[in-house]
Amino acid sequence: VADLQQQAAQALADELTEAGLHAEAIACDVGNTDQAEHAVRHTIDRFGTIDVLINNAGTDVTCSLTELEIADWERVLRTNLHGPFVLTRAAARHMMGRGHGQVVNITSTAAKRQWPNAVAYHASKTGLLALSHAMHAELRPAGIKVMAVIAGGMSTPFLLQRFPGIDRSTLQDPASVALAICELLQLPTGTVMPEVTILPMRETSWP
Repeated sequence: VADLQQQAAQALADELTEAGLHAEAIACDVGNTDQAEHAVRHTIDRFGTIDVLINNAGTDVTCSLTELEIADWERVLRTNLHGPFVLTRAAARHMMGRGHGQVVNITSTAAKRQWPNAVAYHASKTGLLALSHAMHAELRPAGIKVMAVIAGGMSTPFLLQRFPGIDRSTLQDPASVALAICELLQLPTGTVMPEVTILPMRETSWP
């Protein structure tokens, strides 16, 4: 379990351990190349292998194009696009040697439909979708599945803390998205879904 905050990662790892699983927490800024590569190496050293990588770290800044600071632009792209690239590159080198593995990239409806005051987020999530398809084309011959999950609005701090007045009834439980990802990971060896869209029934950012 990797998180920018060690305490948050540890809390989830503890929850998984209490459920009878083997879990370990890693503090990691996925936008930092060295930290991202270390997280993959540490996982392989600790567990002996890495079968599945889920790139779900994400950040955003809500402001107009003309007011967006370069530092914020770069921070969003480092987390949402650079991080998945570095993590997948490191994990794929290991997976290729084993002839199998799975990568799930969590992108967003923002990759398909745009709205104001989120240019960095849109650029990063659209880029991640394209990156995911490119990885799928390149890694498929090595037996590695790469799948992009276009997720609609979720009831998580990512939205709730920034938009306190948001209508929660239009959002989906992140556990529902996790369940769908579990289904993806259990597809037969000879089948892959390069792209899947998972929306709340009352999604507002999708036609």
